[in-house]
Amino acid sequence: MSTTDLLTISGLEVSFGDVRAVRGLDLTVAPGEILALVGESGSGKSVTARAVLGLLPPTARVRGSVLLGTRELVGAGEEALREVRGRSVAMVFQEPATALNPVHTVGWQIAAVLRAHRGLTRQTARRDAVRLLDLVGIPDPATRVRHYPHQLSGGQKQRVVIALALANEPDLIIADEPTTALDVTVQAEILALLRDLRDRLGTAILLITHNMGVVADLADRVAVLHRGELVEQAPVDELFAAPTRAYTRELLAAVPRLGHRDPALPHTGADALRLTGVTVRYGDFTALSTVDLHVARGEVVGLVGESGSGKSTLGRVAAGVLRPDAGTALVLDTDPRSARRRFGFVFQDPGSSLNPRMTIAECVAEPLRVHRAPGDHRARVAELLDAVRLPADFATRRPRELSGGQRQRVGIARALALDPDLLIADEPTSALDVSVQASILALLTELQQQRGFACLFISHDLAVVDSLAHRVAVLHNGRVVEHGPHHEVLRTPTAAYTRRLVDAVPLPDPVAQRARRTGLADVPA
Repeated sequence: MSTTDLLTISGLEVSFGDVRAVRGLDLTVAPGEILALVGESGSGKSVTARAVLGLLPPTARVRGSVLLGTRELVGAGEEALREVRGRSVAMVFQEPATALNPVHTVGWQIAAVLRAHRGLTRQTARRDAVRLLDLVGIPDPATRVRHYPHQLSGGQKQRVVIALALANEPDLIIADEPTTALDVTVQAEILALLRDLRDRLGTAILLITHNMGVVADLADRVAVLHRGELVEQAPVDELFAAPTRAYTRELLAAVPRLGHRDPALPHTGADALRLTGVTVRYGDFTALSTVDLHVARGEVVGLVGESGSGKSTLGRVAAGVLRPDAGTALVLDTDPRSARRRFGFVFQDPGSSLNPRMTIAECVAEPLRVHRAPGDHRARVAELLDAVRLPADFATRRPRELSGGQRQRVGIARALALDPDLLIADEPTSALDVSVQASILALLTELQQQRGFACLFISHDLAVVDSLAHRVAVLHNGRVVEHGPHHEVLRTPTAAYTRRLVDAVPLPDPVAQRARRTGLADVPA
């Protein structure tokens, strides 16, 4: 393998009008190397990746140099860039559902790429499509090649996207947040796949992520971006052990870690939420099966499990949006539909849950208007914005003018508008950067302690749940397989399924993660 750099970025500048998104960036990626590009939203990570492939919009102004081997890509024509895309450099996008065409089988889509770039016959391209699906670990690839994207799980769709990227055996794969939307077990499988592809095929990978556990598990070297500038770069072990810049130290300090919070005091108050024998069916599919769960007043209960385990269905039952086919759901000893003034709901995506036509004040005041709450609504909105640490002048802004973390604070303020006894939070931090996530979790903890509301916190991120919850319930195939104090369930689990979840969480420490992965040490999560 050549030691000459495969990708050389020199003095890269990307501007959109007066906004400088990337500022004088210098980076290299060697053949067979995995370079992680990290930083918060708006740091310039994805803009840099798209600049490499010439995928920026026409409004972008690009200066500097991007060399792929000896070929200059900045200023290259569309025909030259099309020759590079997919053949020499391929991209794996964050959301596989939008990267795949829903009206064609996955085999047709892979074969189309092979025929476009390599001129293969239809039969040969189909045979290679089966081979690629097998390469990325799709079970029964000869059958799955005829499946449509909707017939595959999220992890399988991401594997298909990786197969598409590998179709023409590129020298470099750019993976833009390839595991953000995936469960921890599926994430572990995708990371193992990427590592295996690098080891077997010598493929270099530019990994873009805000998940420092993923970085610790996969990267050889790390480059940290902040506001478009390269803050720090170093081998992964060195950067995690001794970061030299304050911003890098802040990123690492914000990463939630399993087992780093002392056991919480038990709560023995009356139940704010009680589910007894709850069963929910969708046709022949049983989403929840005889689930028993309670949340005491003043208590935070974390609900964890993989996609399809029934977490969101349970949240909908608790909120009274969905009536169970069997069993009972009680909020404050009454039917959830009769208690809607008594609970608030924090959604996963604040961008889609806030009305873009409303001002922030109108969004926060919406529950007050709907339930005809007495009193001065403007004063209550001001109080709530202050409680979630948003400036008073944000009241006149609209959701599009706020960052993701700021919009989530608005969502929390809205959920607390009626001073609820129960808060239901469904994946409220999954789309946030680690530093923003840390601030939201700290805010929720502080508000819960001050106001004493009960909270059902739904998440697939075990470390986030461990940082917040008093008790944890684990759902698997619609059943609670384990529940108890957070420090017992997440540190010494008794159910095999829980242990599998815990073992799949990458440790934000490359040395410890490598030891656990290779079986050289029994490293606790």
